[in-house]
Amino acid sequence: MADTGSFSAAGRSLGRVQSAVSQTVQALEATLNIALFDRSEKTPVLTEAGKSLLTDARRLITGAEALRARAETIASDIEPELTLAVEAMFPNGPLMSSLKTLNAHFPHLPVTVFTEALGGAEQRLREGSARIGLYPPRPASGDFVTEFLASITMIPVVAAAHPLAMAAEPIPRSVLEDHIQLVLTDRTAITANFSGGVISRHIWRFADLATRLDYLLAGFGWCNMPAHMVNAHVAAGRLKHLQLTENTQWQFPIHVVHHRNRPLQRAGQMLIADLRERLKGCPSEFTQAEFARAEFPASDKARTAEKIYPTRRKYRR
Repeated sequence: MADTGSFSAAGRSLGRVQSAVSQTVQALEATLNIALFDRSEKTPVLTEAGKSLLTDARRLITGAEALRARAETIASDIEPELTLAVEAMFPNGPLMSSLKTLNAHFPHLPVTVFTEALGGAEQRLREGSARIGLYPPRPASGDFVTEFLASITMIPVVAAAHPLAMAAEPIPRSVLEDHIQLVLTDRTAITANFSGGVISRHIWRFADLATRLDYLLAGFGWCNMPAHMVNAHVAAGRLKHLQLTENTQWQFPIHVVHHRNRPLQRAGQMLIADLRERLKGCPSEFTQAEFARAEFPASDKARTAEKIYPTRRKYRR
């Protein structure tokens, strides 16, 4: 009635007779004990109370439709909600493109993305606040299923005005040791004793990747960074890719991780399949030499290597 202008027009749009529509409105008015329409004129019009409640009514209808859509989604073997815990070094571009594709297929599916460094993504999975993790492998555990997804290229960089940028190359480890290294520290207990990849005697620690990048650009020290995050800065001359006597670049492995008792359903499967296609340009193998250079605690590295090599197949952790 509010949209069509008359009870008869409302009945036609709903496929019901005018009397049925009028009786329904009268029953609603009796239930609410409020007059929704002023019938003093030939054509009923909304009262002030009716106008106020109309907004709430539209909101309730929208909510009911969303509830129905979510119920249909769950009944179709689709996750009621997709929650991702993503390593901060993972490239956002491919993930956003895959999530756009996912949204086109499942427009009513709620999605939550947690971006975490070091042990943060695994912590989200363990506490149950995330359904799918995208992060490097950790020690084997029967609770989780882990499958390789892609490798992220890491390179040592420093600000163009930093003394290391003018050092004779290739730069030996002994020279790096004398300069501040900017490293990530964990806010969880999972990697509390993290020490892998630390070379310098002077360490500045950061809890998030974005802040470390700011300090890197400001010339506070050097560090290893994902190539996709710093390539533009290197090309613009703000950063320099250091040529070292060892470890000029290495690969950071990203795996798809989920709880054994919470297998991927249709939406999760589609997202990972689409993401895998978009990441085909990344290295498909994480070699033993690259693994040996990765920034993991030594105990984690040894146990994880046992799982990755020599089979390099899907494994449980």
